[in-house]
Amino acid sequence: TRTIESRSDRILTILINPFMSCSARLPVYILIIGAFFPSNPTMMLLLIYGIGVMIAAIIAIVFKKIFFRKKEAPFVMELPPYRLPTLKAILKNMWYKASLYLQKMGGIILLAVILVWAAGYFPQNRQQMYEFDKMIGDTKQDFQSQLSEIDPTIETERFERLHEEMNMAILKIDIDKQSYRLENSFIGKFGHFIEPLIRPLGFDWKMGVSLVTGAAAKEIVVGTLGVLYHADDPGNHQSLIEKLRSQRHQSGPKAGQLVFTPVTAMAFLIFVLIYFPCVAVVAAVKKETGGWRWAAFLALYTTVLAYLLSLLVYQVGILIY
Repeated sequence: TRTIESRSDRILTILINPFMSCSARLPVYILIIGAFFPSNPTMMLLLIYGIGVMIAAIIAIVFKKIFFRKKEAPFVMELPPYRLPTLKAILKNMWYKASLYLQKMGGIILLAVILVWAAGYFPQNRQQMYEFDKMIGDTKQDFQSQLSEIDPTIETERFERLHEEMNMAILKIDIDKQSYRLENSFIGKFGHFIEPLIRPLGFDWKMGVSLVTGAAAKEIVVGTLGVLYHADDPGNHQSLIEKLRSQRHQSGPKAGQLVFTPVTAMAFLIFVLIYFPCVAVVAAVKKETGGWRWAAFLALYTTVLAYLLSLLVYQVGILIY
């Protein structure tokens, strides 16, 4: 936006720019669309991007009438003759832009990630963590005693199968340990705290926590969902897809019902699309606008808008679907 001479047009562009989906949101889109809209994944992805563009256009018109009524000279820029850049120029420019980004945003991103990690790690129940570690040790010992009775040169297939079972059993306990720690951490308690607020959207506390951690970076959303929903491998999309499809509410008025439905998934996608991308964007807005006022407004209004539109999608969706 620095090339835009009009300050009001520049700020308006900054305020609607987050609706243009960044690459960090793509893993979330792929996961949810792959799980609940597998028949038309391409159309769904294009629809999400299209919704972002449409919302940006509507918000631009509304904000233009509310905040930026003053008419200014139209934006005119003389375009220079374009030439194909050399590889050296491309690499040099890439390095410069990347280093500039890290210098400006690296500290804030690092701080945010550390805070999210700390909120998801503390406080620790040392006794319970010890119990999980003991279970892992006992499981490993039991399997190793069985493996010691098998000659791998003779019963190769059985040995490998038992070894795989041991790894899976240990992984399951480790995932349970991470899930317990996250649920009882500061961020997990915050997720339970905001659950009544996000329940009208069809979200449970785990989805709420993933959205909170996603404020640091959208890539974290998928990993958080993987840990909280006990995916066999949080980094494996197929494993996580199966867990999301089969997850059911354990208590409350929805006990026994599926947590994720196509309507819930759509509401979740809309929320991820609209609420502010990450703290790096907020920091960039603060720097470009010269203060925290517009940065705070961006974070607030996109989150409120995400909530309202997700609420609309879910409430209308459950009446139709």
